[in-house]
Amino acid sequence: MNGAVLVLNQNYEPLNVCNLRRAILLVYDGKAEVLEANGRVVHSATQAFPAPSVIRMVYLIHRPRPRVKLSRREVFIRDGYTCQYCGRQCHDLTIDHVVPRSRGGLHSWDNLVSACKPCNHRKGGKLPAEARMSLRKEPREPRAGRYYT
Repeated sequence: MNGAVLVLNQNYEPLNVCNLRRAILLVYDGKAEVLEANGRVVHSATQAFPAPSVIRMVYLIHRPRPRVKLSRREVFIRDGYTCQYCGRQCHDLTIDHVVPRSRGGLHSWDNLVSACKPCNHRKGGKLPAEARMSLRKEPREPRAGRYYT
């Protein structure tokens, strides 16, 4: 009972790929329906089943959307490769903690921004208000797209 079977959600969104044995059990238990058979027949002691290649779940499986992983690259993408203090667009950006780590700032989406080297050096270990600097936009966690991996 080898073979890969595509499993679709009730709304036809791909969920995963499972083996043939698992797919037949889902169909037999009434949890899924066969959308496409591959032409082979699987026999049990009393019954014969068309071997599915694509099945669809009868009920909707709610899956949480993936979250964007926190990395330098993703912070730069979120900020459009632009310094969040002066607005200059460059490719030698640094990562700045809005609330410095030395003052209890976290390494999180809400506390990280892209900054050019001069702005990051000027701000140093101060808060933006203390350095008389302001952010172009408030940092936040970006949403992952539908097909983000």
